Amino acid sequence: MPRDRRKYAIRACRQAASRVMAMVRLVTCVAWPLAIWGCLALCYRAPGGRALKILAAGAWAVFSLLTLLAASRAHPALAIAAFGAAFGAVLLWWHRLAPSNDRDWADDVAQMTSGSVQGSRVVLHNVRNFDWRSDADYTQRWETRGYDLEHLRSVDMIMSYWTIRPIAHVLISFGFEGGDHVVFSVEIRREKNEDFSAIGGFFKEFELCILAADERDVIRLRTNVRREDDYLYRIRIPDSAMRSLFLAYVEQANALVRTPRFYNTITVNCTTLIYHMMSCIVGHLPLDLRLLFAGYLPGYVYRVGGLDGRYTLEELRSAGRITERARRSDGGERFSADIRQGVPI
Repeated sequence: MPRDRRKYAIRACRQAASRVMAMVRLVTCVAWPLAIWGCLALCYRAPGGRALKILAAGAWAVFSLLTLLAASRAHPALAIAAFGAAFGAVLLWWHRLAPSNDRDWADDVAQMTSGSVQGSRVVLHNVRNFDWRSDADYTQRWETRGYDLEHLRSVDMIMSYWTIRPIAHVLISFGFEGGDHVVFSVEIRREKNEDFSAIGGFFKEFELCILAADERDVIRLRTNVRREDDYLYRIRIPDSAMRSLFLAYVEQANALVRTPRFYNTITVNCTTLIYHMMSCIVGHLPLDLRLLFAGYLPGYVYRVGGLDGRYTLEELRSAGRITERARRSDGGERFSADIRQGVPI
C-alpha cells in the first residue's frame, strides 16, 4: 500500500475510533441518570419489606456502577449491552406495576368517596367526619350526605401550609344555603404504617383518592391537630361553573373507585387535578410554574381573575388566614361560620 494511502487509512481508523468513543461517552452520560432512576424505583417499589427493597436497590447500584465504568474503559459495547438489557428488564417490571384499591389502608383513607346524581340532587357516599383528638386518636365516622346543587352558593379554596411557602395542600369547599359545607380533598391513599414521601410520590408508592369531608374534620385536622397554617380564599366563578366543578369532583371520585390511579408528586396531585377540571369547565387556562408549587396557587388564581379583584392578593391572604379562628372555634357547631369571619365574600 502506498505510503500516502496508508497514512489516510490510519487517520480514518483513528477518526472512526474517536467517533465511537464519543458515542460511548454520550451513551454513558445518558445511562447514569437511568441508573439513578432505577435505583430509586427499586428502593421504593421492589417487592418485599424495607430490607429487600434496600438490597435490590443496592444490587442495582453496584451492577450499574461496574458496567458503566467498564463502558468507559474496556469492552464498551459489551458493557453497554449488558446495562441496556438489565435496564430494559427493570423498565418492563416498572410498567407492569398496577395501582389497586385493595390494600390494607390507613383509617383516614380506608373508604373512598363516591356519588350519585339525579337532576340537581347529589348523594355522596363515604363523607368523612372524624372527630380528631390527635393524629393517632380519633373517632371514625363515614356518612352518606345529600346536596341540592340549586342551593350551592359558594366555592372556597383552602391552602394548608406545613413546611416552606411553595409547599401546600389545596382543598376546595362548597358552601350551600343554610351554612352547610362539604370539602373535597385530593389525597394520597396511604397504607397502614406508611408515611407520605414527596420522592416516593414520583415512584408509584401511593394510590390517588378523592375524599369528601366535613370542614370540622379536614380543616380542623390540619389547623388544630397537625398545627398547619391555613388560608381561605373565596373563588369568583359563575353559579353554573360552581355546579360543574362539584359534579367534576363527583365524576373524578367515581372514576377512581372504578379504576385506581397512582398519585404523582408533579403530574397527578391536588393542584393538577383541579387545573384540569377547571380547564374543562371554563376553557383554556394558561400554564404557569405556580401550578407545580401549590403554595403559590393563590397568585395564579388571582392572575386569571378567580379572586376578588377589589383587594390585593396580600390583603386577601391576610384576611383569609383562618388558623387562629379555627383553633378558637375548635370544631364547634359554628366552625364554618367562625373561620370565615373577616373573609371578603
